[in-house]
Amino acid sequence: MLILPKLTLVTGGAASGKSHYAERLIASSGLPKKYFATSQIWDDEMAEKVRAHRTSRADDGWDTVETGTDLTAAINTVSPGEAVLIDCATMWLTAIMMADGDTAKEVPRVLKALSQSPAPFVIVTNEVGQGIVPDTSMGRAFRNIQGRFNQAAARQADSVIAVMSGLPFALKGTLPEVPQ
Repeated sequence: MLILPKLTLVTGGAASGKSHYAERLIASSGLPKKYFATSQIWDDEMAEKVRAHRTSRADDGWDTVETGTDLTAAINTVSPGEAVLIDCATMWLTAIMMADGDTAKEVPRVLKALSQSPAPFVIVTNEVGQGIVPDTSMGRAFRNIQGRFNQAAARQADSVIAVMSGLPFALKGTLPEVPQ
């Protein structure tokens, strides 16, 4: 069994394999698995994606919690001895922005709750700063918010793993051996 650090950040581009890697990381711990799903359903495509994710976890022992935008409240419900996957920070930040919420207030609240929780957490997040500059002010604002979150979470994390083409790379800490 793998002993998880207090906080692991798994980052990468869209469809890079980061969620699959993060799920295997949590499963390797042998602890009860909790899944904080942050996606909001905006359209039919997202509804299908959420359905597929729910189905893939249904028979695998995950306790799934749909967190909505109040991720801090969900984090505060975690018990010692659980391993928690937050998938993903990008969808959580999107939901806050779409609800005209205050990301500058919510991000520190979440990071503080993570530091005070008794359980290990793995956060999945998108690396959005390596692409083109968005052509809308909202897109640029989101890219900046996401980048600042990733930097703050990486500073706090014990381990930061980047996933590219399904392959994990340690950016901070050591790369754990995780079964395929």
